[in-house]
Amino acid sequence: MEFRHYSVLLNETIEQLAIKPDGIYVDGTLGGGGHSYQIASRLTTGRLIGIDQDGDALAAAGKRLEPFADRVTLVHSNYENMVSELHQLGISHVDGILLDLGVSSFQLDTPERGFSYRSEEAPLDMRMDRDNPKTAADIVNGYSEEELYRIIRDYGEDRFAKTIAKNIVKARSEAPLTTAGQLNEVISRSIPKKVQATGGHPAKRTYQAIRIELNRELEVLGQNLNDFIDLLNDGGRICIITFHSLEDRIVKNSFKTNQDPCICPKDFPVCVCGRKSKGRVITRKPILPSEEELEQNSRSKSAKLRVFERKN
Repeated sequence: MEFRHYSVLLNETIEQLAIKPDGIYVDGTLGGGGHSYQIASRLTTGRLIGIDQDGDALAAAGKRLEPFADRVTLVHSNYENMVSELHQLGISHVDGILLDLGVSSFQLDTPERGFSYRSEEAPLDMRMDRDNPKTAADIVNGYSEEELYRIIRDYGEDRFAKTIAKNIVKARSEAPLTTAGQLNEVISRSIPKKVQATGGHPAKRTYQAIRIELNRELEVLGQNLNDFIDLLNDGGRICIITFHSLEDRIVKNSFKTNQDPCICPKDFPVCVCGRKSKGRVITRKPILPSEEELEQNSRSKSAKLRVFERKN
């Protein structure tokens, strides 16, 4: 199957990166290479490093970026390893970083990848990195009821998390849950029919929760943003596209703290904590998809772009 991924907020992101022809840029979530193609096409003596943990994405992006092979380096890794991967390439600072945190259309639309609840026979996989030995099935069949409740409540923000967790444990005690159809049935039994009539697919939030847990998405994001900002040259920018409130909150709070890090009490006449600002938040409010983009790609409706600029 061809690797397809609609590049969300493409024009807005490229504009906000303020690309310099001789700059060094990192696309930490390469995907199909849509954003990277636009970055690479604007470089002359500059360089682009594309990172992705999905081998299918790297192969597809490699083909797409062939016209710019002289200025593009592809790396098979999780973006959490960005700093060390760049150091191995002899790079200590960059002029721009992009993270598009969405699941690709290819991942969602390829049944054997197990990301979507729409294919009943699909395995419970959901691995962004297929070298990872742990799958969604391991979480569904191995986590305790309390652990399942926690991730569905916190990462799926589902108000029926407790019932879903209880019913998963009950169902798997009879036989392991191995397909999307089996899990969908359990979830459907856990949510009132009147809620299902208006709230979209009943499994959507649970699948999101399991995917986030399996791929450590929030952990990776939260633990590395400060280091990424430190990678930026003076005037360099980091652009992050998020797709749900938990990601967006992490990015918003991190950017705000890096702009205003002072922890002194408000009534102190001068700062004594010694914490210095690393730059400024460019997007006081996030940039959202245009009406035109929403018409072309319904999956972009929850996308938000936030931008931070480094100042030394």
